[in-house]
Amino acid sequence: MEHKKFAFISDFDGTLTHKDFYQMIIDEYLGEEGKELYKAWRKSEYKDKDFLHKIYSSINRDEGEILEDILKIEWDKSADKVIQKIREAGGDFIILSAGTSYYIDILLKEKGLSNIKVYSNPGEYKDRGIHLKIDKNNPYYSEVYGIDKGKVVADLKRKYSYVYYAGDSAPDIPPCKLADICFAKGKLQGMLQEEGVNFIPMSDYSDIEKSLFEKRVIEE
Repeated sequence: MEHKKFAFISDFDGTLTHKDFYQMIIDEYLGEEGKELYKAWRKSEYKDKDFLHKIYSSINRDEGEILEDILKIEWDKSADKVIQKIREAGGDFIILSAGTSYYIDILLKEKGLSNIKVYSNPGEYKDRGIHLKIDKNNPYYSEVYGIDKGKVVADLKRKYSYVYYAGDSAPDIPPCKLADICFAKGKLQGMLQEEGVNFIPMSDYSDIEKSLFEKRVIEE
């Protein structure tokens, strides 16, 4: 099988955006209830996928209002140029998220980036909230996250000659171990240090642009 040139795979919440969507929902709508759910999740009383389902299904807003909230997600504006440069260099830009494609697809469409391949948990608007539609028979299924990012990246490595990955939290550890080069943001940096995994630190996509240019992966 002929391998494609390279793939740049990115986490969504907190990596391509400045704030996780679940945190926006807690801050905007759920108040103390949301904060208590968050504390319980951090104590491992909920699996990640179950925590997110409880948060998103509790929004209690009509679909139009939720759409407005999705369009308020703060996107890393420096990513736009990087995505374009990766494509110009013959690479594919791919999003891999343990959130839900429901809000990711809406935001990408608004930004004119709906042709980006997204691997994430399916979701739908129902009963005044967002409900995850996780299929246990999906080959990428994870009991904890809904989607196993490591399985997705392992599969993509069979299709590409070189794989880059960028992330910011615990679900991104397996992909970083598999990627040829990993960019780590925020608390993921300390996690990877503990695991003995090499990474390039980043604060936003301008750091990725600089690194890829220095490595002659992309041109100015």
